[in-house]
Amino acid sequence: MPPLNLDKQVSPNRPSSLPHVVILGGGFAGLAAGKALAKYPVKITLIDKENHHLFQPLLYQVATAGLSAADIAQPLRLIFSGQSNLTTLMDEVVDFDLDASKVHLRSKTLSYDYMVIALGVTTGYFGNQQWAQFAPGLKTLDEATELRRRVLTAFERAELANDSNEASQWLTFVVVGGGPTGVELAGAIAELAQHVMAKDFRHIDSTKAEVHLIEAGPRLLSAFPKGQSSYAHKRLTKMGVRVHLNEPVKSVSADEVTLSQSAISSGTILWAAGVEGNSVANNLGQVPRDRAGRLEVNPDLKLPNFDNVFVAGDLAKMSDFKGKQVPCLAPAATQMGRHAAKQIARDLAGRQLKPFIYFDKGNMATIGRSSAVANYRKISINGYFAWVAWLGVHLVFLMGMRNRISVFLNWAWSYLAWRQGARIITKKLIGRSDGINATSSN
Repeated sequence: MPPLNLDKQVSPNRPSSLPHVVILGGGFAGLAAGKALAKYPVKITLIDKENHHLFQPLLYQVATAGLSAADIAQPLRLIFSGQSNLTTLMDEVVDFDLDASKVHLRSKTLSYDYMVIALGVTTGYFGNQQWAQFAPGLKTLDEATELRRRVLTAFERAELANDSNEASQWLTFVVVGGGPTGVELAGAIAELAQHVMAKDFRHIDSTKAEVHLIEAGPRLLSAFPKGQSSYAHKRLTKMGVRVHLNEPVKSVSADEVTLSQSAISSGTILWAAGVEGNSVANNLGQVPRDRAGRLEVNPDLKLPNFDNVFVAGDLAKMSDFKGKQVPCLAPAATQMGRHAAKQIARDLAGRQLKPFIYFDKGNMATIGRSSAVANYRKISINGYFAWVAWLGVHLVFLMGMRNRISVFLNWAWSYLAWRQGARIITKKLIGRSDGINATSSN
């Protein structure tokens, strides 16, 4: 294929012979790849089984009634409405034919000149998938609304309980996983019980609710410096969260979590402990994978043995050109998506491809009201100022001005009045039956 003029602006009347780039996934990596190719003479098809881009860092706030689903999602068609060289399809990938440069969807088969695989990861249960029905994860809007339904319903079931033992079980919450998501979930549930809902019930005292945070390793937030792990531990303990370290989960049932040294009876068990590669990636054939099923890609983001296929985002397992392990974070996914797009542009122009270099923008986790940890290289900030930085960063990177305004107003209201604006119980989607079939939606 002859080199293209990469400075040429795309015309709405482009010929069908333009190179076809297929992007699988509308997350941070897919979004970045699509936008980075906006000015180049290529035809792009972006496929996602959902119709929206999801801002996953704030999913836990949907799960704990702080925000509504619409606050952290934006329709993909709206995002790309002004980009004439990109078409969005709401469809699901079912198989690949890499040798023929084809991808099979549920409704059709597409041929491509280049493909960017950015399908992301799902909740991982370390080979114990049967636990999913009892302890749902937090990767999608459906899962977030299901977690919210379970959390809010637990208080309602406690209010209906016939004795104190039954009420106590419903008022015991277990969060498995001591990473950022687990820490944020545990802190948010504790605040929900102790402050937001403290005056709402007549037969129970919600402030007596117990929140247990389970971590198999020796400390919380293992990706952060030890000092910040210690700070998070102390802060959560002060909030009333019971932290269990060095306690791997042995089994999970509908009303109990068995640990290595103890067992906890609970009516609400939430999972934030692991991830695994999207299962459809198993259809890519003999591609190297890590234990979680993530694809081990080349330093230039190419899928091994295929020059026209790139992998970006959480599904990619790699160390960058400087040997830095690339984490499963939104900034990393965005950088990889943008780099994959530039690789395609370089290849079309006949230029040499470049290895991916990850620019570490740091890591953050909030620990309830007015408290967070923020780490950027050798700079660590704890407490109120880290929380303010966390608020600002998340508002900036949230997609859509309407969403930014809505989230800001919700946060301001919650901060001033100790009230959550999204305490609606939606109808059951997944998991066990709990006897309540509310049908309101948010």
